[in-house]
Amino acid sequence: MKQMKWPAARTILCMLWLGSALSACSLMPGYQRPASPVAQNWQGLAQGIEDYPLAEIGWHEFFLDTRLQQLIAQTLDNNRDLRVAALNIERARAQYQVQRSNLFPTINAIMSSTAQQTSGNVAAVGVSQQAAGVSHSYRATVGFSAYELDVFGRIRSLNEQALQTFFATEEARRSTQISLVAEVATAWATLAADQARLKVAQETLQSQQQTYELSKRSFELGVSSALALRQIQTSVDSARVDVATYKSQVTLDRNALDLLAGKPVADELLPLAGSHDQPVSRYQVPANLNSEVLQQRPDVLQAEHALQAANANIGAARAAFFPLVSLTSSFGSASTELSGLFGPGSRVWSFAPSINVPIFNAGRNRANLEVAKIDRDILLAQYEQSIQIAFREVADVLAVRQNLGEQIEAQQSLLQASTEAFELSDARFRNGVDSYLTVLDSQRTMYIAQQNLISLQLADAANQFSLYKVLGGGWKE
Repeated sequence: MKQMKWPAARTILCMLWLGSALSACSLMPGYQRPASPVAQNWQGLAQGIEDYPLAEIGWHEFFLDTRLQQLIAQTLDNNRDLRVAALNIERARAQYQVQRSNLFPTINAIMSSTAQQTSGNVAAVGVSQQAAGVSHSYRATVGFSAYELDVFGRIRSLNEQALQTFFATEEARRSTQISLVAEVATAWATLAADQARLKVAQETLQSQQQTYELSKRSFELGVSSALALRQIQTSVDSARVDVATYKSQVTLDRNALDLLAGKPVADELLPLAGSHDQPVSRYQVPANLNSEVLQQRPDVLQAEHALQAANANIGAARAAFFPLVSLTSSFGSASTELSGLFGPGSRVWSFAPSINVPIFNAGRNRANLEVAKIDRDILLAQYEQSIQIAFREVADVLAVRQNLGEQIEAQQSLLQASTEAFELSDARFRNGVDSYLTVLDSQRTMYIAQQNLISLQLADAANQFSLYKVLGGGWKE
C-alpha cells in the first residue's frame, strides 16, 4: 500500500475533469423536424371568422355550462385512466433520473476487516517459511468503481433517449386528458338529449292517453267504432314502449358518466331540462386554419419525442464501436491494527484506469447500429402517419360541421310545419271532419320531427367537442 500524495490526487481530479470535457463529444445524429406530409390548409373553411388557436383555449373557458365545467373538474381528479397516465409520467421521470445518474461517479465508503491464518508448513513462492499464526488487516476507503468516462457520448445519448421518452409520456398524459374531456362532454350532452327524448315521449304518451280515454267513453256510448279505439290504443302502446326505452337509455347514460367521473355524479351536476338545445361554446371554427396547428397536438408531439429518442439511441449504438474508458479509484486508510487505522502513515490510495477496445464481437455492434437506424425509420413513418391521421380527423369534423347548421334549420322548419299539421288534423277529428288515422299520421310525423331535431342538436354539440379535441384543445385549465 502506498501513501496518497497530493500530485496523485491532482492526477485523479484532472482525469475526471478530462473525462467530463471529452464527454461533450457525441456521435448522436443531428435532429431536424421532418416536413409535414399533409396539405397546408383544409378546404371549405368559412372566411371572416375570428382567428384563434383552439389548442390555447382552456376547457374551463371553452364550455359554457357551469355544471359541465364542475363535472369535468371532478373527472380529472378521479378518472383512473388519467391517474394511470400521471403515474406513467412519474415512472418515466424516475427512469430518466436513473439514466442521468450514470453521468456521475458513484462514490461509496467501504470499511473492511480481514483475518487470515497461515500454516508454518506452507510457504509462499519466494518467501521463507514462517511460523503459523493469524494476521489481521483493517481498511477504510472512499472511492468509485468502474466510472465510465463518456468520451464518445454513449451515456449522454442514452440520457437523451430517456429524456425524450419522459417527454413522450407527458404528451401521452395530455392526450389522455384531451380525449377524456371530450368524452365527458359528449356523454353529458348525450344524457341531456336522451332526457329530452324521454320528455317528448312522455308528453306524447300523456296526450295519446287522454285521447284514448275520450275515445273509450265514445265507444262505450256507441258513438265511435271499435276500430278507431284500437287504432288509438296502438299509438298509446307505441308511446309506452318509447318511454320505457328512453328511461333505460337515461340510466345507461348515468352509468357511463359515473364511470368516466370516477365516482357517482351528483344530481346537481347533471344537465338541466332543456339544456340540450343551448349553445355549448362561444367559439367557432377559426378562419384560414393552417395544418401547422397539428404539430402541437399531444399525440403528434408524443410521436415526435419517440422519434427523437430513437435518434438518440443511434448515438449510443455508434459509440459502441469506440473504446470504453473507465476509472476505478479509492482513497483511505489501512492498518494491521484497528487502533492504528487512522493513525499517521496509514493512508492508502489506488488509481486504476482501464480502456476496453472492441476487436471482435461477430458483428454485434454493427447489427445493433442497423437495428437502431431501422427503429428510427419506423418511428419516422409513425410520426408522419400520426400527422396524416390528425389531418383526416380535422377534415372529417369540418366536413360534418359544414352542413349541420342548415340541417338543424331545415329540421326546425319541418317540426313547426308538422306541429301545425297535427293541430289542424286533431281539430278536424274532434269536429268529425276526418278520421283518427289522419291524426295518428300527423302526430307520428311531429313526434319523429321532434326526435330528429334533438338528434341533430346532439350531433352539433358532439361535433363542436370533437373539433375542440382534434385541434389539440382540452389540456389547459
